Amino acid sequence: MSIGYDPDTPPTGAEPQFPPLLSGVKTQAGVDPFEKAVADAQTGRAEIGHLYWSPDDDTLRAAIVFEPEIALAEAAPILFAVANGLNDCIGALAPPEVGLHHVWPGGVKVNGAFCGGLRVQVPSWEGAEAPDWMVIGLTLAIASTADDPGRRPDVTALAEEGCGHLSRVRLLESWSRHTLVWVNRWEDDGYRPIFEAWLGRADGRGNTVTIETQEGPVSGTFLGLDEHGGALLKTGQDMRTIPLLTMLQHGQEWNG
Repeated sequence: MSIGYDPDTPPTGAEPQFPPLLSGVKTQAGVDPFEKAVADAQTGRAEIGHLYWSPDDDTLRAAIVFEPEIALAEAAPILFAVANGLNDCIGALAPPEVGLHHVWPGGVKVNGAFCGGLRVQVPSWEGAEAPDWMVIGLTLAIASTADDPGRRPDVTALAEEGCGHLSRVRLLESWSRHTLVWVNRWEDDGYRPIFEAWLGRADGRGNTVTIETQEGPVSGTFLGLDEHGGALLKTGQDMRTIPLLTMLQHGQEWNG
């Protein structure tokens, strides 16, 4: 059964319809759903399955609240399940010539240029503890807000890549449903199929990349992920792992 959606623009004022287990929480225009979800989680107002979303049309902004029952080091890689949901969403709605690739740990490229990304927040970054809550936020450029989009060829928006027909509502609906499928698969089958699917769309896999860490840039051949979602790099004759939690905590992104 297909979980794709008619790409036609929904009626003016239409709001997204989310699948069971996810409850939509609409923020005010201009309010970042990720920051709102984190603030609500900190004060106990957010609940598992709340999906915060913004009514802004030029950028898709949303965040999902999770309540892991396992150690953070084991729970954080659910980020890749959420990323897989976005990949399937774009695959279902966009023209076939549009390609989405994942940039470790949370970046998103469309047709080779940055288009958005995912980020994570938890109450504590102690990897051995099960966090009371975890918020994963998504930002995806629908239309360019730059005065001269051509000045930054390394940055794009969906509308610039043949996806001008895709609305925020359709994207939210499709992403939420595909993400739920991948989260369920995570619970049933563990991390391995999640990582394999993510790596199938990983930008730079098998090539030399540079990752900016707290200790400085690290370059090497990107080989894959360890069991906790860390990046495995071959640097000369040595292997090095860049831990996922360290990158997420400090908000570092791939510069390669």
